[in-house]
Amino acid sequence: MPETVEDKANLELYSPHPEVRGMTLLNREAFKRTVVVPVLKVKKEIVNTLLKSLKHTVLQRPGLKRVIEDPEDEDSRLVILDPHKIPEFSLGESEQEVLKQLNVHPEVSKYNLELTYENFKSEEILRAVLPAGQEVTSGFSRVGHIAHLNLRDHQLPYRYLIGQVIIDKNPGITCVVNKTSIIDSTYRNFQMEVLAGESSLVTKVKENNIAYELDFSKVYWNPRLSTEHGRIVELLKPGDVLFDVFAGIGPFAIPAAKKKCHVFANDLNPESYSWLLHNCKLNKVDNKIKAFNMDGRDFLLGPVREELSKELPLLKEEQKTSFHIVMNLPALAIEFLDVFRHLLVGEPCSTAGLPTVHCYGFSKHDDPAKDIQERAEASLGTSLDGRCSTYLVRNVAPNKEMLCISFQIPADVLYKRPCPDEAKPASKRLCTGKDFSEEKLPS
Repeated sequence: MPETVEDKANLELYSPHPEVRGMTLLNREAFKRTVVVPVLKVKKEIVNTLLKSLKHTVLQRPGLKRVIEDPEDEDSRLVILDPHKIPEFSLGESEQEVLKQLNVHPEVSKYNLELTYENFKSEEILRAVLPAGQEVTSGFSRVGHIAHLNLRDHQLPYRYLIGQVIIDKNPGITCVVNKTSIIDSTYRNFQMEVLAGESSLVTKVKENNIAYELDFSKVYWNPRLSTEHGRIVELLKPGDVLFDVFAGIGPFAIPAAKKKCHVFANDLNPESYSWLLHNCKLNKVDNKIKAFNMDGRDFLLGPVREELSKELPLLKEEQKTSFHIVMNLPALAIEFLDVFRHLLVGEPCSTAGLPTVHCYGFSKHDDPAKDIQERAEASLGTSLDGRCSTYLVRNVAPNKEMLCISFQIPADVLYKRPCPDEAKPASKRLCTGKDFSEEKLPS
């Protein structure tokens, strides 16, 4: 028998049936219960006027009708009131005045309202099912049709039920996965378990008005970085050059190419590289992006050095072209900054032409900005005081922040100047990548 609740002061009035506690296999029928709610009998022609006048008193709950037919009078309707706003089924003075003006009898009646699984929110369902007092997870990252969860240990026995509830309560979600391992820093992917729904993890996403396709099980994609992707692309001007060292499937590279920048994009993960090429074609920028499948360090020592060696000497003082290097691998990117030590040889270009680096990192330090700057300085071998800016991207976990440090590479770091006894005209030219293919950099 469905339970009937008569305690109008009970704040748990809309909680599912208490017998669902501990359920691990979803049984939607078990969530049925009947609650007693206050109703007003109103002539049907003034229902809309009454709803507007008592909008703060009428029941406001998704999926539940506020107005129902009166089984005893076809010319009247029953307007359901919020039991939390009508203590002891008694209207307040302001409500009574409204009813008087509308010539509605102020008598509040009781009505047995049946609630089903469909009427409960996902958080209410999970709070009723999981052990009392335990943290409830109803939030997730959405990647196309996939909901991505990071469940805690105490939630794992209920993971299949949680997955099904999320599909039921979120239109468009047809697959729910739970991360079962930490992110692998090499390819930036992780092991996951499909909890509910279809098993296909190839999906489509849209970010900042650009469409991407990907296999979520094989490449890295984080919808929480949308704002950061947009922030960096906003810094670029048409004609600028972007080197994306850890490009993934292209969330920096593709919008930059659409902005008519010259883009060099690299990723070590063969799957990311494949999806990068796919998304370049999808967005019709495949002829504007040079893509590479290399280790990030090799990419900087090879194509990046070669391009900078070729282009920087050609820069004229009045030219506005900027060079940007994005290094979004927060677990390791700062360790790659030592590559810039004497990456080029020759006389420095103008200060305005020095490349700007946007390097990401994690920090658990009390002063994350200071921590990131000090670690970047240690890799570069120089001070960045007054020459860098740090930006808090997001809070990753308690006491763990993701930051971006941006700076122009100092000329004394980027360039190795010719020795005085070699200062002949030929030695002042900026050497090409070929000249330095076998050069050893300081460790």
